[in-house]
Formats: sequence, structure tokens, C-alpha cells
Amino acid sequence: MSHRIIKALYIDDDAALGRLVQRILGRRGYEVEHVATAEAGLARLAEGGIDVVILDHDLGTTSGLAVLEDLRAREHAPPVVYVTASTELSIAVQALKAGAVDYVVKAIGDDFEVLLVAALEQAVERARLMRAKEEAEQQVRQAKDRAEMLLAEVNHRVANSLALVGSLVRMQAGAVKDTGAKAALAETQARITAIANLHRSLYTSTDVQQVDLAAYLETLVGELGNSITASGKTPIVKLDAEPVSIKTDRAVSVGMIATELVTNALKYAYPVGEGEVRVSVSRTPSNQIMLSVADDGIGWTGDGTAKGSGLGGKIIAAMSKSLGASLEYHSQPVGTLASITFDEKLGC
Repeated sequence: MSHRIIKALYIDDDAALGRLVQRILGRRGYEVEHVATAEAGLARLAEGGIDVVILDHDLGTTSGLAVLEDLRAREHAPPVVYVTASTELSIAVQALKAGAVDYVVKAIGDDFEVLLVAALEQAVERARLMRAKEEAEQQVRQAKDRAEMLLAEVNHRVANSLALVGSLVRMQAGAVKDTGAKAALAETQARITAIANLHRSLYTSTDVQQVDLAAYLETLVGELGNSITASGKTPIVKLDAEPVSIKTDRAVSVGMIATELVTNALKYAYPVGEGEVRVSVSRTPSNQIMLSVADDGIGWTGDGTAKGSGLGGKIIAAMSKSLGASLEYHSQPVGTLASITFDEKLGC
């Protein structure tokens, strides 16, 4: 127990017993205030400064249970030790259910003093521990809020920096004359954009550990569509995605794979620039996630492989491995369908 004087409020219409309790607890280092009615007790509690309440069951015109009900609705109400002259267990049960932390049966002799002091000490200590717990939880919440705010700011700055890098790459692509170099720079700019969009999704999200895959891919597909229009080509990129949330690091892999597959489809499926690329995200019957990119062009060679086997293929293989998946190409009457299927939480 602390050496600080404990202030107790004793609510009982028995004035003689009130004086007795004041003497008993005064010897134990308590400062006891006595009031005779529930109204006076509640008014005193509203003023504050009370550490513990000793509440009698029979208050004449009302019951101590009514006081307990009133205190239950008050924030940071002090703990209550219930006292009663009755030995009926039902009264003690009612009091404990109504919010009392302990109860003591009134009796003449030393037993009442010992039991009352023990109940008060436990009630005060329990209240102290509860306050310490609430303060610690509040500090944890504040620290978490600060960390999330800082992380959101980091993601914001990273997204802006990557967007700037992407713009510089696009400017460089516009300055070079070599067709191959121009295409390589355009692909690099698309990869940078994929990662930048992820960070943009994170700093606008309330959960930095999870990414709404449909919203992320919608932004990504929109960026790819804009870059296609700017290049003078006319293929359309469409997205059909079910609501799916995955971990942030896995979303990076999915975004990179989608970028490479869409880029490959645009490069090889429609040489003349007309057509449609369809990106979809769905759950399989086994509750896995499937990402697929399909076109109606000429990208499929017919021998089980797709055109293009350079850096894009290596990126797809690496990202698929991180997801615990592998890329599959499916035969279609027209065009190419490429897909990966992976578990939401598993992977390397």
C-alpha cells in the first residue's frame, strides 16, 4: 500500500456506526467522510477526491443497489465495498453484479474491522492497477497512432519520390531516338509506377499492413491505360476484380506481375495497336486468389510458350516465387490467357 492517505466515503444512515467506522479506519491511516443519504453521497462523489466508497445496503428511503447503478454510469467512479447487516447471499450477489468490488457483513467485534480493512485495501489496490493498465493501454494506442502517422508520411514521400523518378524516366524515353531504348525505358517507367501506386494506396489506407487488391490494381491498370493512350496505341485495358485484401509485401509482387503481363500483351498481342487486355482477380473454389491477364491477339505461339523471355520474364518468375505460385499459360481459340494462383497468406 502507498503511504498516501486514502480518502474513503462512508454512506450509511446509521450515524453511530458512521462515527465508529471513522475511528476504526482513522487508526489505520484512512481519512473517512460520512454522509447519511444516497443523495449526499452522490453529490460528494461528484466533487471528486474520493479513493474508495463504503456503501451500506439499507439507506432508509433507498437501497445501496440504486447508488451502485448510478455509479456504474459514471466514468472513473471509485471502487465500492458493500456492507450489509443481512447474511443473505443473494444481497451480496446483487451488489457484486451491480458493480461492487467486495462486500462485508456488519458484525460487532474485531472481525468486522479486519474484514472491512482487508476489503478496502484490496479495492484500492485493484483500482490502482486498473488505472495503471488503462494508462499503459492509452500510451500504447498513442504510440501506435504516432507510428501509423509516421508510416503514412513515409509512404507518401516514397510515392512522390517514385512518381518523380517515373517522370524523369518518361522524359528520358521521350528524348532518345532508338526504338528499343525507348521501349525499355517505357517498361521501366511502368514498373516504377506499379511500386509508387502501392505506396500511394498505403498512405491513403487505414491499415498499412493490408492492401485492397482491387483498388490497387484499378489504379495500376488506369496508369497503364494512360501510358498506352499517350504512346499513340489504342488497346484498351479492363479490370474485373473481386474484393480481396492481401499483405502489403505480397501486393507488390502481384502488382509487378500484372504490370509485366499487361505490358507483354500490349507488346506482342496487338502489333497494329487495336484490341483489349483483360485483367481479373478472383477467388477459386479452394479459396485461393487467381490473377489472370487475357487478350484476343497473337501473343500465343502455339507451342506452350509466350513471346518475350527477357527481363520481364525474370521479374514474373521472381515475383511468382515470392507468392509461392508459378505462371501458367492457357490455350485459347484466340489470344493468350496467363494466370497465377496463390494462397492469401502463404509463400516464400
